[in-house]
Amino acid sequence: MKIRYLMLHAFGMGGTIRTVVNQANAMAAAGHDVELVSLVRRRENPQFRLDPRITVSTLVDQRGGRQPDSVARKAWRRVRGKIVPRGEFAADYFTERVEWAAMEYVSGLRDGILVTTRPALNLISARRAQKTVIRVAQEHMNLSAYPDTIRREIARHYHRFDAITVLTRTNRLEYQRLLPRTPIVQIPNAVHKVEQRPSRQAEPVVIAAGRLVPQKGFDLLIEAFAQVVAEHPEWRLRIFGTGPRKGQLTGLVERYGLGGHVSLPGRTDRLEQELTDASVYALSSRFEGLPMVMIEAMTHALPVVAFDCPTGPGDVLTDGVDGVLVPPRDVDALAAALNRVIADRELRVRMGRAARRTSRAYGPEQVMPLWEDLFSELAAGERVADNFWHGR
Repeated sequence: MKIRYLMLHAFGMGGTIRTVVNQANAMAAAGHDVELVSLVRRRENPQFRLDPRITVSTLVDQRGGRQPDSVARKAWRRVRGKIVPRGEFAADYFTERVEWAAMEYVSGLRDGILVTTRPALNLISARRAQKTVIRVAQEHMNLSAYPDTIRREIARHYHRFDAITVLTRTNRLEYQRLLPRTPIVQIPNAVHKVEQRPSRQAEPVVIAAGRLVPQKGFDLLIEAFAQVVAEHPEWRLRIFGTGPRKGQLTGLVERYGLGGHVSLPGRTDRLEQELTDASVYALSSRFEGLPMVMIEAMTHALPVVAFDCPTGPGDVLTDGVDGVLVPPRDVDALAAALNRVIADRELRVRMGRAARRTSRAYGPEQVMPLWEDLFSELAAGERVADNFWHGR
């Protein structure tokens, strides 16, 4: 099969990029003709390993800096017929030149499977791709997290897809209510591998990781950890990641007097080792799609303390078994749950073992065949079932 993945920035970092690259690698390894198409390119080399059998192409090369049309973005957003709506989380990427490049590429395809990977690209595919192309929309974020401007366009145009894939049961039900006649298929993202070195529960370290943006709620986590330190002064919090809120988060660390307890080391190439060396994983997100770093932490037998935010944590964790779920944005509850888990090593070990068992459902050997089955059924002209995955 010819399978094309259209991404915003295949050369960047991030959970969505990593999981799509993993899918592309798996399809290439299975013998399919795979092309990875990057709408823009701002780096010299990909940040994740690509199978050499994959063809990589770029539509708009921005390695020399953004193009001059970026200054006309506001005017372009008023042009009648523009596809990318206001509220798209990556709207700043979609200058006139970039959006036209995406539309021209998609409308020029005549065959194969086209997989698009975010709302802007999904909408371009829905409205511009030929009917001879099999169109699959991937949704990596829960529907309720999008603003009304995005949800209205999804409701108007997503019915044209041959299948829409979502990550969690909660999100599948949301999309089925919105688009009852369109196949909604739940296939979770896969972790890199499930056989990881487990934590020995020997180090007094809570770990978190992700983009330093409001979505991830690290401001709430730092506030909660101030309460943890009051009871367990020997424990430390390490938050890995980069992003625009680093200055603000550093200021919070200083405000709460946590300089000796909370660190923001930035991006790391040895996250697997850092997870092995920690004892608890904390997820403080305001909303999620499917929190892959959390599941990767679970492969290291780390218990999880998480906000039960929409969606993701509650679709993976069983409260009291492999982690602790607390009400969204409840800082006091998050602090209390961390204190409870920190104070009881036996509980951490028991939950960590259960977390490791749970994570096995997200292994590549479990998930990747689901993608191949979906693509094969679509290529054969069959109407796919509304759900493939039989995990949580």
